[in-house]
Amino acid sequence: MKTKPMVMLLTMLAGWMNRQQQEIIDYVIAENEIFRDELQKATGKKRIILNDKQRRRLAILGKRLGRGVLSKVCRAFSPDTIMLWHRKLVAHKYDGSKNRGKGGRPRISDYLKQLIIKMAKNNKHLGCRKLHGFLKYLGFTVSATTISRVLREHGIDPCDDRPERTTWNEFIKAHWDSLCAIDFFHKDIWTTHGLVRYMVLVVIDYKTRKVQIAGIIPQANGEWMKQMARNLTDPIDGFLKGKKYLIHDWDSLFTKDFRDILRAGGVKCVKTTVACPNMNPFVERFVRSIKHECLNKMLIFGESHLRYVVNEYMEHYHTERPHQGIGNNIIEPQPPTQSKDGEIVCHERLGGLLKSYRRAA
Repeated sequence: MKTKPMVMLLTMLAGWMNRQQQEIIDYVIAENEIFRDELQKATGKKRIILNDKQRRRLAILGKRLGRGVLSKVCRAFSPDTIMLWHRKLVAHKYDGSKNRGKGGRPRISDYLKQLIIKMAKNNKHLGCRKLHGFLKYLGFTVSATTISRVLREHGIDPCDDRPERTTWNEFIKAHWDSLCAIDFFHKDIWTTHGLVRYMVLVVIDYKTRKVQIAGIIPQANGEWMKQMARNLTDPIDGFLKGKKYLIHDWDSLFTKDFRDILRAGGVKCVKTTVACPNMNPFVERFVRSIKHECLNKMLIFGESHLRYVVNEYMEHYHTERPHQGIGNNIIEPQPPTQSKDGEIVCHERLGGLLKSYRRAA
C-alpha cells in the first residue's frame, strides 16, 4: 500500500513528460512547416537542396525513429527520401570498389586485348592455345583462359574451328603481286556517220595501279578479243607478263578462246559473281575516274580524237595524278628538280581540263 502513491506519482510524472514531449514535437512540426513555406517563397524552389553532411545527419536520426514516426513528424522531407538517404549511407559504408584490383590476377592492358583480337581475326585457324604460344614468344604474360574470355567478350569464337571461308578481300591480298583485271567501257563519239558508240578495253595491275588501254574499237568480236589476248600475254612486252590471274565479268566477249589463249600464256581467268561490280573494284574505279575527270566533259569527234584524249589522260593518270589507293603517291612520277624551293607551276592538258603541279627547274 505504501508503494501505491509512489506509482501514481510516477505515472502522473510520465504522462506529464509525454504530454510535454508531444507538445514540443507539435511545435517543431509547425515551425518546420512555416520555415519550409517561407524558404520556398524566398527561393522560388519547391525542393530543399541539402549537402551530403546534412543528408547523413538526418538519415542517421531518421533511421532511429523508423518510418511510422517519420511519417508523423517529418514535414520538410518525405519519409521515403530520408530512408533512401539511409540506404545510400549504408551502401557507401560497405562499398568495396576502392579495394578492387589490389588482389588477385592483374588485369591485362587494352593494348594486349586489341592485339589478341587482331591476331584472332587475321588467323582464323588459330585457337586460344596457339595464340597463347605466339603471345608468349612475343613476351606477353597471359593465360589461354584469359585469351578465351577476351575473344568471347568481343563475339569471336575462341576455338580453332572458326569458319575459314576465304573472303574476296583476302583472296585479292593473297595474290596481290600476280593479279590484274580487265573490263570494257563505252564512249559515244561523233563521226561522219553520226553518233557511234566505241568500246574501250581496259586492263589494270592491282598492285601498282598501272593501266593499259588494250584496244579501242566500234564493235568488239571474238577474233579481235583473241588478238587482244595474244597482245596481253606477249612474252616480251605483254601487260600480263608475270601475272597469274585476270579478273573479268560475265561479258560474252570474254570467250572460251580468249580464256584459252590466256591460259596458254600462264594466266588464269577468274569470273566475278553475276551483276556484282564490287568484286572488280579497281577497274571500275578507273572507268569512273576517266569518265568523270575527262570524257564526260568533252565532245569527241572521230576515233583519232578519242585516242588522243585517252592517251593524254593516261599520261596524266600515270605521271601526274596522285592515287589514294597507293598512299596518295604518283605511279610513275617525273624526276624531281634539283631545287626544292623552285617556283610551283601548273601543267595543263586538254586545254586545262587536266591539271597537275610541279616545281620549275
